[in-house]
Amino acid sequence: MFYNLLNLAGLTLGLASSLLIWLWVQDERSVDGFHANGRLLFQVFERNFYDGKVDAGYPTQGLLAGELKRQVPEIQYAIGLERASAPGTLNTLGAGDHLRKMKGMFAGDDFFRMFSYPLLEGDVASALSTPRSLVLSRSAATYFFGSPRQALGKTLRFDNTADLLVTAVFEDLPPQSSQQFDFLRNWDDFVSENKWVPNWGNTDPETFVQLIPGADPARVEAKIRDFLDRFLPRDHSFVTQLGLQPYPERYLHGQFRNGQVAGGRILYVRIFTVVALFILLIACINFMNLVTARSSRRGREIGLRKVVGATRGSLIAQFIGEALLMVGAAGLLALILAEAFLPGFNQLTGKQIQLPLDSAAFLARFAGLLLATGLMAGGYPALLLSSFRPIPVLRGNLKFGWSALAFRKGLVVFQFSLALLLMIGMIVTYRQLDYIQQRNLGYNRSDLLYLPQEGSLARQYVLFKQQAGHLPGVAAMSKMRNSPARIEHHTGSISWPGKDPNLTISFADEVVGYDFVRTLGLQIREGRDFSPDYPSDSLGFLVNETAASRMGFNDPVGQTVIWGKHPGRIIGVIRDFNFNSLHQAIEPLIVRLDEQWPWGTILVRTLPGQTPEAIASLGTCWKKLNPGFPFNYQFADAAYGRLYQSDQVVGRLAEYFASLAIFISCLGLLGLATFTAAQRTREIGVRKVLGASPANLIALLSWDFVRLVGLAALIAFPVAGWLLHGWLQQFAYRIRLGWGIFVLAGLAALLLALFTVLYQAMRAALVSPVKSLRTE
Repeated sequence: MFYNLLNLAGLTLGLASSLLIWLWVQDERSVDGFHANGRLLFQVFERNFYDGKVDAGYPTQGLLAGELKRQVPEIQYAIGLERASAPGTLNTLGAGDHLRKMKGMFAGDDFFRMFSYPLLEGDVASALSTPRSLVLSRSAATYFFGSPRQALGKTLRFDNTADLLVTAVFEDLPPQSSQQFDFLRNWDDFVSENKWVPNWGNTDPETFVQLIPGADPARVEAKIRDFLDRFLPRDHSFVTQLGLQPYPERYLHGQFRNGQVAGGRILYVRIFTVVALFILLIACINFMNLVTARSSRRGREIGLRKVVGATRGSLIAQFIGEALLMVGAAGLLALILAEAFLPGFNQLTGKQIQLPLDSAAFLARFAGLLLATGLMAGGYPALLLSSFRPIPVLRGNLKFGWSALAFRKGLVVFQFSLALLLMIGMIVTYRQLDYIQQRNLGYNRSDLLYLPQEGSLARQYVLFKQQAGHLPGVAAMSKMRNSPARIEHHTGSISWPGKDPNLTISFADEVVGYDFVRTLGLQIREGRDFSPDYPSDSLGFLVNETAASRMGFNDPVGQTVIWGKHPGRIIGVIRDFNFNSLHQAIEPLIVRLDEQWPWGTILVRTLPGQTPEAIASLGTCWKKLNPGFPFNYQFADAAYGRLYQSDQVVGRLAEYFASLAIFISCLGLLGLATFTAAQRTREIGVRKVLGASPANLIALLSWDFVRLVGLAALIAFPVAGWLLHGWLQQFAYRIRLGWGIFVLAGLAALLLALFTVLYQAMRAALVSPVKSLRTE
């Protein structure tokens, strides 16, 4: 009964784990797959050749969609899409006393013709066709007006600056949509509110197109490759080309390398597909070892059945049938276990996965999985047990050949190799994520708050800062266009005397207020921060060390730099700090001063231990100066952590599933230990008669398993090193893959193996030799 429970537990855990991973993989692969025009939808990306390298990304020109639709006959529809708020912030919509923060986008009027987001109210053709139009989600319409029908034709106040007319209501977006928003605004409003958009040298929005049926995407891509040459002056030092990516592939293939689509979340999907297979293999090996460990107990049964006429085929069918019954029972328990763990699994992964028990396709696939598992797990034991010869078995002379023993040991080596791979992956993932969290970014994330600059604060920021300077707990305040965790804007329009005319360098560019360096906790290498004591600072720049190096300045302070058509002097050099994900290397950065910049992030440095007091006092001040907007803030640490949300999810999943794989592996090792002890009973008895101590016998029995784990380590270490080296290349800043990680994993596996077999070794070593030799 004990062994049956071990078998059932191992298979149940293996199947439940694989099922959860399978559901996650299926959900990831289904994202954006519901659009009716999916095979005709493409996202435009830009490929830039400059400074001896090739970069690519999704930001495009604000006028690009309209021109593509007008000039390329194969493009049926085209839209631009842009956030309605600054990065990391939300918009405030209001109707009467109802205020709510919501996420929105500016979108072209072809949006609902292209994407399959059904309208509950309004018309596809007119939903976004006029300025000041607003399209709400069902939830937003219900919150403000009670129902989608009542929302149509009503007015909402947008960021307390504009009244927008509700022209349509769409169904809440499904979880399988990579685009998530609560409202959409008319694209012409975006163009009119942002004077930089008509300049073809500026990029930020994303562009999507739908081809006419029958159009060849490769030919269309070739046709638009040099499309921007019609609007931009030819510059051999900075060449921009357009490319097309199938929209349904964007979610999983969202990263570029050397100008080509080169991966993204698809890497994790592939990794966990392999992990699910590994766990299932480990569970099957565990089953094989436990069944064969008990083979001696069934030897007489098999011999008697053969004597009375049972054929080998009937015995194979019987044993495979037994395995299928066991797997079927484990499958039912796995469904129950998966259903029980799904809420926590969804919370961990940020998904809304459900177990589709009402789906015939799912049940058929799961039944196929159980059948394959049963055949895989029960096949070898069935062949082995049915091969017993009846006479030796009935005499009690059941012996296994060297090949059978070697095969079972090989299974354990393979099983522990897989478990070690997962264990090493878990350790490396944990260390890399811990390194990310603990790395000195060059600025101080502790006691740092981000507040959105919205509403009245766009014109009253200076007053807000003056009042905040007298509040308890507030140490310093400044502002910036983006946030310290993500500076997205870039420019190639930076020059200086003596610059090579054939050289174009992409600079990250930022707009900040006074006290920027002090509030963020940056370090000045040379020069100083912007100061109101120097009125000429409005024409000055700060640069980071990387920018100064790329410009070739040995003494950068005081040097002239021209940003576009605006010359100024460098007043300070900031020590390099990470202003983007650690997936990226530090880029050249140039910073200018503008206290009147109308949107962005307000930075607040609080005194250590006084953050709650600071938040309370800031909230009171906020409500006085900005009453039409709810007080909203976030901690710098939290904003930084969101950059690695996908990596953190993968790390937690790796931790859980690696632990399960190791646990199931130990069950298999327990089976082999039991089998070995049973096979060597008489040998142990003879050794005890000849004077062997229990400690000698325990060491003898344990040494076999130490060798197996050691062999598994020799196999797993180089494979793990190769795979994890490739994963770490995603990070510009990463841990070193030293031998200590492999030694730690090997020692952990060894200790677990010894702990697992120790009980069986002690039990066999302590048996009386009289009992061991009784049958001789």
